[in-house]
Amino acid sequence: MLRIGLFLLTNVAILILAGTVLNLIGFNGIMEENGVDLNLNALLIFCAIFGFGGSFISLLISKWMAKRSMHVQVIDKPRNETEQWLVNTVADLARDAKVGMPEVGIFPSPQSNAFATGWNKNKALVAVSQGLMQRMNRDEVRAVLAHEIGHVANGDMVTLTLIQGVVNTFVLFFSRVIGHFVDRVILKNERGFGIGYFVSVMVAQIILTILASTIVMWFSRRREFRADEAGAQLAGSGAMISALEKLKVEYDMPSDMGETFTAFGLKNGRTGSFQEKFGSLFLSHPPLDKRIEALRNR
Repeated sequence: MLRIGLFLLTNVAILILAGTVLNLIGFNGIMEENGVDLNLNALLIFCAIFGFGGSFISLLISKWMAKRSMHVQVIDKPRNETEQWLVNTVADLARDAKVGMPEVGIFPSPQSNAFATGWNKNKALVAVSQGLMQRMNRDEVRAVLAHEIGHVANGDMVTLTLIQGVVNTFVLFFSRVIGHFVDRVILKNERGFGIGYFVSVMVAQIILTILASTIVMWFSRRREFRADEAGAQLAGSGAMISALEKLKVEYDMPSDMGETFTAFGLKNGRTGSFQEKFGSLFLSHPPLDKRIEALRNR
């Protein structure tokens, strides 16, 4: 909670600074000369409420949405030895990571996949695909589970939500500042909101969202390295590397399976591809080669 409080205070300070800078460069003066009394502080608060509100609602319902969208079968009472092993393994890893016992589930997917979600590190959900259970040995499955427990222990879901909230706030704020400027200063609209406002807000919001997503994706890639390290600490470097190598083989296969998203690791970009040259800024996961190399060099 202390980390969340400090994070929020830091970003409130950033928002106040943004408003102060706009005042210092004379933005309010320009708007007033064109008959617009724009309260930047009120606009910041409005955008922050909607920016953070949407992110926190998404976080609060993340477990509910994941269970339904991925058709997760939560293991309340293990029906066989494999499910019992899965529950026991997650319990051991959660204890070692000093977090509460997550819900454990399996979802129907032929791809090797796994994810962790939840608003509270002591009330999370960890789920693996049927494909992962079939393709990996138990040491490798344990490493994958340790990686996901690492996300939970690091509080990655909450931190990413806070970052997304700040990004949303700035996108909403600056797109509307640009809209007011275009509508009143450039197009000289004197009454209400003209078409220039709505078009420029829409265009600015699209462009700013794309640019801002690189910040969110940068953090997402960093958290994967941290989760890999946590997985190596909890389950052993050898098992973690072996699991990533199996993923690499699977997702490099020229098939539909190789093109499918996975929460645990995305397929590497092809050599010479747009993704490899430019798209890496928008990847939520680092290339598997880099993740394997980082573990070997730790």
